[in-house]
Amino acid sequence: MGHYEVVNVGALDQWRDHTGGWSDHNTREGRRVVDHEFNNQYIGLTVNALIPGQEDSYWHDHAEVEEVYIFLTGRGQMGLDDDVIEVGPGTVVKVGQHTMRTYRCLPESPDQLRFICVRAGGSELGVKPTDATVDWDRPKPW
Repeated sequence: MGHYEVVNVGALDQWRDHTGGWSDHNTREGRRVVDHEFNNQYIGLTVNALIPGQEDSYWHDHAEVEEVYIFLTGRGQMGLDDDVIEVGPGTVVKVGQHTMRTYRCLPESPDQLRFICVRAGGSELGVKPTDATVDWDRPKPW
């Protein structure tokens, strides 16, 4: 049996039902720290849902970790150092080390700003996974 874990984070409209964070200062409704539910080694993941007008309570950056934000619903903005960018469904933002970031759901957003944040660091991934073993001949199970 392979090594894997499964967590169901629920449908998008259920993401506000969770409250999570890393400390009392950054715990909020609408954040689920999925990596706290897995035995992760290299990847962190949160699912997030901000209601119109809600914003993150702080700016932050990372010394070693990169983050990728994948926006699914709603309209919002991200503060990235001195820049502000518009985000919405289909926007993917990679934020590197030492870049300050924050985000908000626009007050006039037609829906909650729902997004996934993936965090990773440690060693470079390269252009393609070099640790993969490919079996072109193995039949599919379906």
